[in-house]
Amino acid sequence: MIELDDNPARLDLARVHGWLASSYWSPGIERTLVERAIAGSHPLGAYQNGEQVGFARAITDHATFAWIADVWIDQPVRGSGLGRRMVNWFLDHPDFAGIRRFALTTKDAHGVYSKLGFHSLIRPQNLMERLAPDYAASLRGAS
Repeated sequence: MIELDDNPARLDLARVHGWLASSYWSPGIERTLVERAIAGSHPLGAYQNGEQVGFARAITDHATFAWIADVWIDQPVRGSGLGRRMVNWFLDHPDFAGIRRFALTTKDAHGVYSKLGFHSLIRPQNLMERLAPDYAASLRGAS
């Protein structure tokens, strides 16, 4: 059985950093940056037999908006529905009740999140972003 827990003290920061540093969305990210990101958000860990096997976090005001980020499932438990379960934890948790907009970004898991009610933007022309120049360059160079 895999347990979900939002106690930040329980996170295996070295493991989370390794996962995120190897991801397509934050390759090579520095550990101090991962720690700052976790400190400024609502993290969630997944644990099997005491070992962390998943991570996700929400950047939120706990009132109107939440951005789900950094959903990572360790390879041995991928395909078990854990990613969907973790995102659903945020959607169903009382601390997130009444939130009008949950958002996330994904390159390859649209099918996972569409089953939870996520869809393409209704008004994409309303969304804007400002990227750090080096990050923008890395995105333009990626497929």
